[in-house]
Amino acid sequence: MSNWLEFTAKTVDEALTEALIKLEATSDQVEYEVLEKESTGFLGMFSKPARIRVCKKESVDEVVKNFLDKLFLHMGINVEVVMEYNEEESVIDIELKGEEMGVLIGKRGQTLDSIQYLTSLVANKDIENYVKIKMDTENYRQRRRETIENLAKNIASKVKKTRKPAYLEPMNPYERRIIHSTLQNDKYVDTYSEGDEPFRKVVVTVSKEYADMPRKYNNYRKKNYNNNNRRKSYNKNYNRGNGRNHSYTENED
Repeated sequence: MSNWLEFTAKTVDEALTEALIKLEATSDQVEYEVLEKESTGFLGMFSKPARIRVCKKESVDEVVKNFLDKLFLHMGINVEVVMEYNEEESVIDIELKGEEMGVLIGKRGQTLDSIQYLTSLVANKDIENYVKIKMDTENYRQRRRETIENLAKNIASKVKKTRKPAYLEPMNPYERRIIHSTLQNDKYVDTYSEGDEPFRKVVVTVSKEYADMPRKYNNYRKKNYNNNNRRKSYNKNYNRGNGRNHSYTENED
């Protein structure tokens, strides 16, 4: 918080108005305490003015920046914090830069998620309108998203082939949503989540429509079967000619 300043006026409201003008702020941007209420005295004699103290709230991005700087200082990691605050959408985008970002990412991004969660708690502690924190480093979020999308497609392909459900490893809500979103337009599979946090996982199964469809004949086996028949037909016709030259066409049988 900034330094507290005292203001005196006939009433608390007038004192607060003077404070807002002085600090060039609106009422939601300051905190104030009433040190002494106004008093009219007896028959208008011995009246006392109101006295308050006021301080201007720190902007949420400044609070976040101070928190992260102190956090990384205690962790002993040199990190550059680059922030962009979109007040209209109430979103703070945070990019962490440095040489030891693998430590901040952690296994499957768990450390990065934890720091983002703590930062969100700090940012929203003393404000009315919720501010969303989005934190990233070395484009990890995008790379992780692409990995999960590819995983979802590969799992779906396996499920359709075996017609058996697949149980993925536990994921956080964000990563589970990526799985659901990636496969939502695949009419041959269904997805749902089961279990309790932090062990909640996605299950991929064949859809009822696909389950009711007959299994397709294995094209590879069918192709080999046809090739074997052709070879047998050729040998049969060759032997029929007692070893003499014999023209072979696929129409012969």
